[in-house]
Amino acid sequence: MSKFKVHSPYQPSGDQPEAIAKLSRSINRGNQYQTLLGVTGSGKTYTMAKVIEKTQKPTLIMTHNKTLAAQLYSEFKSFFPDNHVEYFISYYDYYQPEAYIPRQDLFIEKDSSINEELERLRLSTTASLLSHDDVIVVASVSANYGLGSPEDYKSIVQKLVIGDEYSQKALLLRLVDMGYRRNDEFFDRGDFRVNGEVIDIYPAYYEELAIRVEFFGDEIEALYTFNSLTGEKIEQYNEITIYSANQFIVSKERLALAVKSIEEELAERLAFYQKENRMVEYNRLKQRVEFDLEMIEATGSCKGIENYSRHLTGKKAGETPYSMMDYFEAMHDDYLVIVDESHVSLSQFKGMYAGDRSRKEVLVEHGFRLPSALDNRPLMFDEYINKAPHFLFVSATPKEIELELSNVVAEQVVRPTGLLDPEIEVIDSTNQVENLYDRMKPVIERGERVLITVLTKKMAEELTTYYNDLGLKVKYMHSDLDAIERNQIIRSLRTGEFDILIGINLLREGLDLPEVSLVAILDADKEGFLRSTTSLIQTSGRAARNANGKVLMYANKITNSMRETIETTSKRREKQMAYNQERGIIPQTTIRELDTDLKVEDAGELYNKRSKLDRMPKAERQKLIQELKAKMLAAAKSLEFEEAARLRDEIAKIKNL
Repeated sequence: MSKFKVHSPYQPSGDQPEAIAKLSRSINRGNQYQTLLGVTGSGKTYTMAKVIEKTQKPTLIMTHNKTLAAQLYSEFKSFFPDNHVEYFISYYDYYQPEAYIPRQDLFIEKDSSINEELERLRLSTTASLLSHDDVIVVASVSANYGLGSPEDYKSIVQKLVIGDEYSQKALLLRLVDMGYRRNDEFFDRGDFRVNGEVIDIYPAYYEELAIRVEFFGDEIEALYTFNSLTGEKIEQYNEITIYSANQFIVSKERLALAVKSIEEELAERLAFYQKENRMVEYNRLKQRVEFDLEMIEATGSCKGIENYSRHLTGKKAGETPYSMMDYFEAMHDDYLVIVDESHVSLSQFKGMYAGDRSRKEVLVEHGFRLPSALDNRPLMFDEYINKAPHFLFVSATPKEIELELSNVVAEQVVRPTGLLDPEIEVIDSTNQVENLYDRMKPVIERGERVLITVLTKKMAEELTTYYNDLGLKVKYMHSDLDAIERNQIIRSLRTGEFDILIGINLLREGLDLPEVSLVAILDADKEGFLRSTTSLIQTSGRAARNANGKVLMYANKITNSMRETIETTSKRREKQMAYNQERGIIPQTTIRELDTDLKVEDAGELYNKRSKLDRMPKAERQKLIQELKAKMLAAAKSLEFEEAARLRDEIAKIKNL
């Protein structure tokens, strides 16, 4: 087993050594639940990495959105360069689930666009879990959704060994059973091709490597990987194991049993509709399921095959579906689940099942799906929270559920940088807009930035216009902006293109803005979700990465949430100041260089060729596709999935010619 080893120029400091020791000790003793209460900027991610190193357990790290997952994936790849760090999020660029609105008699077909690179990363995750012991998986909520059986996935593999005799025809048929396609013209991920006694296989989970199998008669003479783009030989092997091209592959025997089971359920459901004299639903269900069965028997799959997952995996009605944690269990007796930003993530995990169930119950009731479709679902919260042997909840503001469950709570209040929690000042809200204008001017003159949080989108827009008219450089950010636009706005704020950012609920978790020294919370006394203790503490934390950090709460009264926030922050400041005084530390603003522009080299010259594509020779078009594909892979490797998706669409257009 390759040991987990953190590679970092830093050593644990502040509260980190005590937190790492306390949490690792608790996990190694067999405790199931523990919590890391770490303030903003205290190095929680580094502590998580050191806990993995100390406990030496395969780890699933889960968070509530893809942006944070991408950030964590990048950080853990740098912490553990010698181990297998994988990325598992939803592989859809766009996803509209099927739904039915009875009062309008409107059926909405499932519509989706799969990101091939994200699909590859998911397959790489499952392959790594079944091949290696030193695996860290960074995942979104997608890890709680149903997957195929890990036992089936593990059994449908092909091991190739030099010197073994193997019929080429049998190998090709086996690859087809594993979900691979023969493609002798355009070699892509999930394909294989044949050239005499040479078979090339492009595993669905490899980034740019393919496998070449050379035969002498029926004997395997050579096995090696090569670059799928250039053909360059990379590494020779004595044996190689190839995994399936997707996670829902089942054996022929299991597929036959599934078809029989689906037919039995269909007969039972049709008898119900006939007895109830509901012939519309009867005919609707009969037509759909019989068509799906024909497709499954002919091709091994069908559109929406996940709705038959209970039959394909052999699970019973209502039984817990397979998920990412089952793949951990299939190979590892003991593993760790870290829930990042647990105060948000756990709530989201808890709400997943009810929403999914509600939509599918309507589909089942009106004959669009068999009742077994209800078992294609995310984990219920009780199933999730009791499944793993060890959980580590990580948050600056853990909720009661984490604290009540945990055997150990480690506090990480002192920052390695010596930075203090920001001072909080409560100001009468009568003239809050004018007062804030006066308070912002000296901050902007120092070259620092301001965040303002308001309660409504209208207020954000009007306040932006008002301050811009007064000569300030202001922008606002709200939920109508997509992820790319939000990232561009954050980057522009950091580079100084503007000085003030106004938002509603987008200024809390996951923003690392050391340039921000002033956070203003307007109408702080309007208690509710946006002004709860958790929200106020998280929002205040945005000023904690700057030595001049200050929070202004505009209010006519001090609410319980405000009082708890002020008391919590004051206690933390006292502890931080005492630590700094003992060691002679002078707080310094966090210096974090702007990320280099991750956009892929401009491919405009390639696109210019498209005007002549219809007349371009086939070989030239394939060369163009390979060039675009290389750029797409480079974009995906840099976690620029939007750019990768754009390049993928260009490739698809050329292929359609």
